[in-house]
Amino acid sequence: MTDSALTVEFFRSMKRIKGDTWNNLAGAVSPFLRYEFLLALETSGCASRATGWQPYHVQIKRATSGSSQEAAIVAVMPLYLKTNSFGEYVFDWSWADAYQTYGAQYYPKFVTAIPFTPSMSSRILVSADITEAEAIELIVPAIQAKARELGVSSWHLLFPTAAESSLLESHAVMKRIACQFHWFNRGYDSFDQFLDTLTSRKRKNIRKERATVLEQKIEFEIVEGADIRQRHWEQFFIFYQSTYWTRGREGYLKSEFFQKISQKMPENLFLLFAKARGEAIAGALFFKDQDKLYGRYWGSLEQYQFLHFETCYYQGIEYCIRNRLKVFDAGAQGEHKLQRGFEPVVTYSNHWLQDPAFNSAIADFLTTEEEYVNRYITEAQKLLPYKASGIEQEAQKPVNSLTET
Repeated sequence: MTDSALTVEFFRSMKRIKGDTWNNLAGAVSPFLRYEFLLALETSGCASRATGWQPYHVQIKRATSGSSQEAAIVAVMPLYLKTNSFGEYVFDWSWADAYQTYGAQYYPKFVTAIPFTPSMSSRILVSADITEAEAIELIVPAIQAKARELGVSSWHLLFPTAAESSLLESHAVMKRIACQFHWFNRGYDSFDQFLDTLTSRKRKNIRKERATVLEQKIEFEIVEGADIRQRHWEQFFIFYQSTYWTRGREGYLKSEFFQKISQKMPENLFLLFAKARGEAIAGALFFKDQDKLYGRYWGSLEQYQFLHFETCYYQGIEYCIRNRLKVFDAGAQGEHKLQRGFEPVVTYSNHWLQDPAFNSAIADFLTTEEEYVNRYITEAQKLLPYKASGIEQEAQKPVNSLTET
């Protein structure tokens, strides 16, 4: 039973909460959970009503004794009122189509996520005064009541930890699994030492790819966050947009967003530029915390063989080895990562739909889908390039959550 002094409130902007309060609850788990990151998304207009990401965040307060004292915030959770499914990386377009087929409205929906960021970490941030289980026991009915009040079809919590997902599932917020590919640093002292753990053929393939990039006379420059200047962001933004221009649209993120996070959290990011003839031809943005590297955005104006693999994967692996980072999360999807040493990782999301019939139908779908995903992960593990050794045996174990590695 939860404490009667605890209440759940909704607030429409990160500006309505103090940055220190949010960050103290978030800890140092992920750069994407930082107040500065989420505030920059809002103030730059990337996460707004106009883009379909209207902030509707959650906080849990504990009443304090004495009328002059403010209630203490003991838990927070990012929440957005969504009018589309863009930028989520957990695909539910077919669910929206099913609603439309039956004359029902799927949008708006509630989404707990880091906008445009398919990275797994805590989603319900708690103080020492409350457990995740207690927070979830309060949050689930509060969101369901708010959904009924506003005519919101559903609530979707994307990329939580395995523990959070299990707790939500126990409250009938259905679990869904998917797969990403992450690289794990097993104490390597050099890139060559990592390569030595791979089979001969895969090792030769990677060396050939890297040699081809060098033969094209491409060099790389890392610009750490504190050293990034306006000209660097202007150049990177062109590369970032180029990835989307090929698809006939603009990128989700605005130039102002990148500059804001550069000013407020430079220690959590760096830019990597690929150069030919002394000019930048491609660029990538990486985030980092004390244990992990996150590859997020990249783009190139010219086509060079194996440039993408070198820029987005091999340079990141080398950075992890040099800086003793344990995990490299290079982003969503990408089976081609397997042959380059990235291992399948189980990711989670949880879902509640207000309509009982749709909720039941999607529950059946998720059961079937989970069987397929588990088979897919089993087959993916067989394709890992590691030698028949202790490392291969360790790599063959499914990874359920980054917090458990």
